Amino acid sequence: MKKISLLLAATALASVMATSAWSKTLVYCSEGSPEGFDPSLYTAGTTFDASSRTAYSRLVEFKHGSTEIEPGVAESWTISPDGLEYTFKLRAGVKFQTTDYFTPTRELNADDVIFSFERQIKADHPWHKYVEGASWEYAAGMGFPELIKSIEKVDDLTVKFVLNKPEAPFIANLGMDFASIMSKEYADKLTAEGKVAQLNQMPLGTGPFTFVAYQPDAVIRYKANPDYYKGKEKIDDLVFAITTDAAVRAQKLKAGECHVMPYPNAADVAELKADPNLTVMEEEGLNVAYLAYNTQMAPFDKPEVRKALNMAVNKQAIIDAVFQGAASIAKNPIPPTMWSYNDAIEDDKYDPDAAKKALEAAGVKDLKMKIWAMPVSRPYMLNARRAAELMQADLAKVGVEVEIVTHEWAEYLKLSSDVKRDGAVMLGWTGDNGDPDNFLDTLLGCEAVGGNNRAQWCNEEFNKLVKAAKQTSDQAERAKFYQDAQVIFKREAPWNTIDHSLVFLPVSKKVSGFVQDPLGIHRFDGADIAE
Repeated sequence: MKKISLLLAATALASVMATSAWSKTLVYCSEGSPEGFDPSLYTAGTTFDASSRTAYSRLVEFKHGSTEIEPGVAESWTISPDGLEYTFKLRAGVKFQTTDYFTPTRELNADDVIFSFERQIKADHPWHKYVEGASWEYAAGMGFPELIKSIEKVDDLTVKFVLNKPEAPFIANLGMDFASIMSKEYADKLTAEGKVAQLNQMPLGTGPFTFVAYQPDAVIRYKANPDYYKGKEKIDDLVFAITTDAAVRAQKLKAGECHVMPYPNAADVAELKADPNLTVMEEEGLNVAYLAYNTQMAPFDKPEVRKALNMAVNKQAIIDAVFQGAASIAKNPIPPTMWSYNDAIEDDKYDPDAAKKALEAAGVKDLKMKIWAMPVSRPYMLNARRAAELMQADLAKVGVEVEIVTHEWAEYLKLSSDVKRDGAVMLGWTGDNGDPDNFLDTLLGCEAVGGNNRAQWCNEEFNKLVKAAKQTSDQAERAKFYQDAQVIFKREAPWNTIDHSLVFLPVSKKVSGFVQDPLGIHRFDGADIAE
């Protein structure tokens, strides 16, 4: 069956390449399939690459290769002195894409902005539950339903967000993928036709590339949007060749079958660097990998048990085996390159003897637990299965029996969010906007329990600090709140923090204008390829 699937994927890719023989075509060997094409429903970078960063635009955008905000479909904005009102002036003449399945009759306006956000934050909105199980993880986890008092249409090209309280990272948050602007006209057409699920299957936005077709687990095809408000892209066709095996991605890149690949195996980096036809970009990732205990389930509801398990795991061995040393041990939930990082904190030291004694003191004997291992490569964890096997061996030495489990990626993300989930989940995060809030509140805040907070951990002392940090615009004051929050995190140990990795990105030398992004996304606007 696997051979048949690979053959079908190769056939599909060859067909796409053949139809694009007389155009500039860039092929990206993506690491997995998207969960869907409505980015507001999800949190995975794989999905964002295939949806929000191709088909959609946002009010504000991050500059290429930076965490700095610049205007998007909003050409300007003003903030009231009390920090409660944000008024955006939209660009005139921004067109939605024309596709085989929808032809727009109007340009982007305030109605589209209001629709895009209200469907996420209003439980009674007709589009709030258009996909079964929709949880709007980002909007919910960041507290948007409580934060946003109203979204008001001032005129067709002016929209105002009224907040219930000041929110320092609000503008940066609007540059994130979940804040992509959808077409209300397209949504209304789907409602009238009884085809609402199509919004998550056939995307339509104002972004640089127009969706053409998707063959599940094989190929996604896009074409340059001729009406893109920044001008048509230099490449005519963009192809995502879905290739889950990192070694196969590397082979395809070396053979010229694709032009960009993410997340190479650490053991392959030297060979890729030696290839004269390739450039291997690299930078310190704004990321963290972690093992999240379900703190609502015994015995993981006890901090002393969680810290004992942390002491049993040799994190340096994981870094050596999985990253060939191209990562550093993580002690905090934010990376050391981020402002407010608390370097004074001491990590739980690797000490199996102390771990075994601590488990005995906590009354834990003959513990059996599950460790969930991701089925895909991520920048912060290239081989979760291998890391889980090393943890399994370490924990066996202190009398803990570990069963390693996994699921298909979309199912893994869904099931791992369940507050009744068993065991500890391996996952990680690459910052979305360069703000500590995007780690500390998004992943560990009380509102994120049942969503991005895979530890299901709600600590009022911690939560109070991260909420206070949001409500002041003074960065030094915010940093102090976050540093204190990291102390509580380390004391309570809802995670075993594993690593912060270097991120390698091999690219064909035929490609120009492609920039490695600190936010871990893969953007192809601005890229070109030699014919």
